[in-house]
Amino acid sequence: MPPADTKASNGNHRVDASAPTSTNPNPSEPDAAPVTSAAASTDASAERMSPGRPGYLRMRFALFTAGLATFALLYSTQALLPAISDDLRVQADQASWSVSAATFGLALAVVPLSALSERFGRRAMMTASLTVAVALALLVPFAPDLGWLIALRAVQGAALAGIPASAMAYLSEEVDSKALVGAIGLFVAGNSVGGMSGRILTGWVADVWDWRAALAAVGAMSLLCAVAFRLLLPRARNFTPAPVSPRTLARTLAGHLSNPLLCRLYAIGALFMTVFGGVYTVIGYRLVAQPFGLSQSVVGSIFLIYLVGTVSSAATGKLVGRLGRRGALYVAVSTTAAGLLISLLNSIVAVLAGLVLITAGFFAGHAAASSAVSRTAKTGRAQAAALYQASYYIGSSVGGALGAFAFHLAGWGGTVAMGLVAVGVAAGITVYATRKARAERRAEAARRELCAAPA
Repeated sequence: MPPADTKASNGNHRVDASAPTSTNPNPSEPDAAPVTSAAASTDASAERMSPGRPGYLRMRFALFTAGLATFALLYSTQALLPAISDDLRVQADQASWSVSAATFGLALAVVPLSALSERFGRRAMMTASLTVAVALALLVPFAPDLGWLIALRAVQGAALAGIPASAMAYLSEEVDSKALVGAIGLFVAGNSVGGMSGRILTGWVADVWDWRAALAAVGAMSLLCAVAFRLLLPRARNFTPAPVSPRTLARTLAGHLSNPLLCRLYAIGALFMTVFGGVYTVIGYRLVAQPFGLSQSVVGSIFLIYLVGTVSSAATGKLVGRLGRRGALYVAVSTTAAGLLISLLNSIVAVLAGLVLITAGFFAGHAAASSAVSRTAKTGRAQAAALYQASYYIGSSVGGALGAFAFHLAGWGGTVAMGLVAVGVAAGITVYATRKARAERRAEAARRELCAAPA
C-alpha cells in the first residue's frame, strides 16, 4: 500500500509542528476543532508517539488489528469460491464477483473517504468503516443467493475503503518521524497477515462445516479485531479538521491524472494486480479438480505463499537502489511471467513454484510502483496515493473477473494467457518509459553542450 501524505484532500492543508492540537475530551467522539490556548500552540512533535512514550504500543497493536481485519474481510470469499460455486450452482466467472465486487467497491470509495477523513478525523473514519464492515460480515453468511452475496460484498468493500484511506495519514500525523517506518511496517504486516489468515481460516472451517460457517468465522474474528482497535487506538493529538472542497479536490485529482509518469505508475500497479487477482481467484478451482484433487483446507493453506510477498516487498528497496525503479520493474515482470509459465505444468511442485514466483514478482512490482508515486507527486501526495489504491483495486476486480472468465472458457491455460498479456503490457509501459527517459537525457546533454559552446 502506498504511503499516504499528511496533506489534506483539498491539496493545500498540511499538518505540521505548528498546527494546533485536537483536545477532544471524549475519545468516542470525532476529533474536536482546534483550540487557540497556549497549551495547544506547543510543538506538536513533542506530543507525537514514539517507542517508550505513552500510547505507542497501543497504537501499533490497534492498527495491526485494523489491517488484519480489513484484508481478512476483503478477500474472505476468495479461497471459498469452489465451495460457493458448488452450493449455489454457479460457474467460476459468476462466483468470482463475490471477490471483485468488494475490491471494486473499495476502489470507488477510497478517494471520497480519504477526503472525508480530513473533515471528521482519521480515528473516527477508521472506527466507522470497521464497524460497518464487520456488521455486514455478520450478515454475509445469510445471503440467500449469489446476487445478495455480491451486493453485500460490494457495500462491505466500500466501507473498508475508509481504513487504508485514513491509517497512513493518522500515522504520519501522530507518530514521530524516526518511528514512522516501523509503525507503517506493522500496519502493512497486518494487511498481509489478514489476507493470508482469512483465507486459511475459511479453508479449514469450510472443510469441517461449509462456506457460510467459514464466512461467519471471519466475521467473528474481525469483530474481535474491531473491538480491540477501538479500545486501544489513542485519540488524535495532531489532527486539524479541514473543510472538504470538492472543486479543489477535483482539481488536484485532475492534475495527478494529467501527469504521464503518475498515470504509468497507476497502470503498472493495476496490471500487476490484474495478474495476481486473476491467479488467486481461480487457483482453488484448479487445485480441487483432477489431477490434484486437494481438499478445501489444503487449498486454503496454499495462501501461506503470501509470506513470500512479505520478503519480496522488503527486498525491493535494495533492488531499486541497485537497478533503479525501471530495472526493478523488469525483474518483477520477468519473475511473474516465469511463474505463470511454470504453473502450466501438471505437477503440484511446479504449480507451487509458479505461485511463489508470481507472488514474489507481484509484490516486487507493486512495491516499486507504489513507492514511486509519493516521490513523483510534488503536491497532493495523499490524493496521488489514493488514486494508486483505486487503480490497484480496480486491477484486482478486473483480474478476478477476467481470470475466472478465461478459466471458464479455456481452463488454467486461459488464466495464464490473460496474465501474460497483462505483464506484457506492463513490460511495454516500462520499455516506453526507459526509452523516453534516455531520450530526455540525450536532449538535456545536447542542450548543455549547446549552452557551453563558445559564441
